[in-house]
Amino acid sequence: VPICFTSARTGAGVQELLDAAIRLLPNPAEGNPPEFLKGEGDSAEPVTVQADTDQHVVGHVFKIINDPYVGKLSVFRLYQGTVRRDTQLYIGDGRKPFKVGHLFKLFGKDHSEIDEGIAGDICAVAKVEEIHYDAVLHDSHDEDHFHLRPVAMPSAMFGLAIEPATRGQEQKLSTALHKLGEEDPCLRIEHHAELNETVMMGLGDLHLRVMLERLRDRFGVDVQTRPPRIAYRETVSMQAEGHHRHKKQTGGAGQFGEVSLRVRPLERDAGFQFVDAVVGGAIPHNLIPAVEKGVHQVLHGGAIAGYPLQDIEVTVHDGKHHPVDSKEVAFVTAGKKAFLDAIAKARPILLEPIVLMEVTVPEHYMGDVTTSLAGKRGRINGTDSIKGGEIVIQAQVPQAEIGEFPTELKAMTQGQGRYSMELSHYDPVPAQVQKQLMDAWSPKAEED
Repeated sequence: VPICFTSARTGAGVQELLDAAIRLLPNPAEGNPPEFLKGEGDSAEPVTVQADTDQHVVGHVFKIINDPYVGKLSVFRLYQGTVRRDTQLYIGDGRKPFKVGHLFKLFGKDHSEIDEGIAGDICAVAKVEEIHYDAVLHDSHDEDHFHLRPVAMPSAMFGLAIEPATRGQEQKLSTALHKLGEEDPCLRIEHHAELNETVMMGLGDLHLRVMLERLRDRFGVDVQTRPPRIAYRETVSMQAEGHHRHKKQTGGAGQFGEVSLRVRPLERDAGFQFVDAVVGGAIPHNLIPAVEKGVHQVLHGGAIAGYPLQDIEVTVHDGKHHPVDSKEVAFVTAGKKAFLDAIAKARPILLEPIVLMEVTVPEHYMGDVTTSLAGKRGRINGTDSIKGGEIVIQAQVPQAEIGEFPTELKAMTQGQGRYSMELSHYDPVPAQVQKQLMDAWSPKAEED
């Protein structure tokens, strides 16, 4: 097997590599084209394309470039057929074709417009927003449902929360992130609405540093970064009663509302239930939604550390009202503070997300990795040996402990380890962690 040594920094050896490719690699007519599939799942049938310029067009998009002058460039390898200006092409299973307006050939950073591309060429079309990475381009519905076998991409597990350094650049940042995500299939952008943060997920620290440089140099967006927040939850661990009387007199019409309610814990992941058990008109029926609104304000904003509550049932069973002063705002406040009163008596606890991890490493690194996971409050569920002398370790680990794991895994396994994870469930946090989170919370002061 020929081995060529090159330097990306100095360019040494690059010309020799290109000469070797021309001399040793087969041309498109002689090479073995990839096997396309038609259909989905187990019923997909293999289809072999031919490097024939007279056949239907079949091309595969393998790169997206957002050029500052030309716009979006979709780079594709043409496996079959001929593409010219004004050729009509379909994107995947799309029913509406687009017309090729400008066809380019790329030469590094430069590109030149061409009249046609033939089987074997690498071409690009400009300003077709619907095209995406891994799309198949074709000129006949005979090639609908064509696709290549998916390339196994490494999972993006290293995250940074980002926000613009300058206020007012939120939309500019959003547009830039969308374009970066189009170009790099290993980059994942997540928006966590409940935490009000945008997280950029990549393959590692170096990958994300490159993305941050591109944001600054190509799109003119400077950002601030920090570790992503953990989506903790609050709940209660026992049943308790809560009560509050809201009475306010300011010279004119006053405010009056009194609410008694009960909270009790539900099974994990049961969510939230609100029960109206008021009888005898103690709280008028039309004011019950106001009580629920007050409860929901606490539910979303938190009671002990500022995180949403879950797995809790609230039953409103009694109260008092005034024929003149009982307004919606009074029962919103009474419901909210009665709920807070009940939570304080119901042994509130914090829950943390537990992720299910699968860590794949060479067998001789298993001991180091399992020790590391155990040190992160992880629980090893089992191990499986797979081909190639590797072993898969299944473990449940608190998400809060994962932050530095990608870097540690790389160091422990000399870059040979990889992992995936998904949310498993929520568990109570240790007492010292709960105290730290509660001490760090500064609830907004409110008028009574």
